Amino acid sequence: MTTLRVIVDQIVAPIPGGIGRYTEELTRELIRIAPPDCEVTGVVSASPERDYDRLLTVLPGLAGLYKSALSRRELELAWQHGLTRLPGGGMVHATGLFAPLNKHDRVNNVGEQTVVTVHDTLPWTHPEALSSRRLGWYKAMAKRAHRFADAVVVPTHAVAAQLDGIHDFGDRIRVIGGAVSSKLVLPIDPEERAARLGLPDRYVLSVGTLEPHKGIVPLIQAMARPELDGIPLLIAGPEGRKEMDIQRIAADAGLDEGRVRSLGYLADADLAVALDRASVFVFPSLAEGFGLPVIEAFSFGTPVVHSDDPALVEVAAGSGLVVARDDPDSYADRLAGAIASVLNDPALAERLGFLGHDRSKAFSWTDSAERVWQLHADL
Repeated sequence: MTTLRVIVDQIVAPIPGGIGRYTEELTRELIRIAPPDCEVTGVVSASPERDYDRLLTVLPGLAGLYKSALSRRELELAWQHGLTRLPGGGMVHATGLFAPLNKHDRVNNVGEQTVVTVHDTLPWTHPEALSSRRLGWYKAMAKRAHRFADAVVVPTHAVAAQLDGIHDFGDRIRVIGGAVSSKLVLPIDPEERAARLGLPDRYVLSVGTLEPHKGIVPLIQAMARPELDGIPLLIAGPEGRKEMDIQRIAADAGLDEGRVRSLGYLADADLAVALDRASVFVFPSLAEGFGLPVIEAFSFGTPVVHSDDPALVEVAAGSGLVVARDDPDSYADRLAGAIASVLNDPALAERLGFLGHDRSKAFSWTDSAERVWQLHADL
């Protein structure tokens, strides 16, 4: 029996985030389509018993779970300095840089291989987005990956090109994207959920935190432009930096109270309703590795306006309205113009909705998992 060991720790991390969702969806599909005589086991840091139970629940068919004696913080430091290995050999797939990267002889031990995933290059392009500790850890683990990883998975060719300018991984880089979560579907009670969320008849929706590179601030400023007068902006997701407050930013932009509202973190069913009913979905991010929210909006046939970040342009492939980021001083104006063009042109909105819905079908977790299995077979 051939075993693929997947680092599933991020699923039960204090803040799972996008990588936690990615890990859960990919691992579940790796298990489901495992080739004959192959199995998938999980690797997790020392965690409460309820977290182990949760992993076995959300990953049906998992053949086993290796529970480290070290906590996540301890295991991060140990792996950063190459101080501990997983027992035994075999294939290891890490859905991030959190991985046991050590020297190994893959030539004479064919089945011994380690693959890591780099989701974006923010530590190098926007280091201010991370704490100094996290920044140091990411850069140190990237160096270890450069030395010891047999392959590096990235979500887009844009990230591959950016990463190539940081570390020369050569032909070890593989582009394997993500897809819409299997849980992001309309619930049986959309009307009740819409009422509870206070969704208006027409609104602009965005997803993101108040980190500078997410572009939420210029989006809020865009809503103050005359062409968007009276249109509310709803923002899903945690607010992010404590020193950045949505209501203060909106007030500084001259917006009336209530024009901009934070929905906070939304459960999948609530997010599905918000995406489905939005007049326009706007993703103004200045730096992304993949931009999953764009694909999520596409899947509901919601017209999308997004920045010209290379990864977003690659993923959207012409199915959204693109806004240039090159001049920060006029970015808000350009966002406002693009949003207004969709709101005021039903034919354009309909065309973008159809294009986006078709584009979303190009991404599936089955395809991603098949390519991961093939990658390990090729190694």
